[in-house]
Amino acid sequence: MNRLELEASVVEMGSLRYTPAGIPAIECTLTHAGSVLEAGTPRQIEFNISAVALGEIVEGVMALGLGQPVRLSGFLARKHRNSRTLVFHITALQEIGRD
Repeated sequence: MNRLELEASVVEMGSLRYTPAGIPAIECTLTHAGSVLEAGTPRQIEFNISAVALGEIVEGVMALGLGQPVRLSGFLARKHRNSRTLVFHITALQEIGRD
């Protein structure tokens, strides 16, 4: 299974573009900071990750303000067919603190 759920904030937002098939797409950079338990010991985690949204979810991603915390779901895939770099593909989002 390839499923990722992440609480993060958008720190960079690209420009809206369209795929050759006419599907809206937007790239962004997300940041996450928090702590997890690993082997019974708390560990601080901080990282940035490249992300992309395609289709209907683009509107929701574009409406997010920079730095606004959000819960995101999606999957990881290669950036390009022959690339080793992974990108988080956003398929769902929920603003934190709203019902």
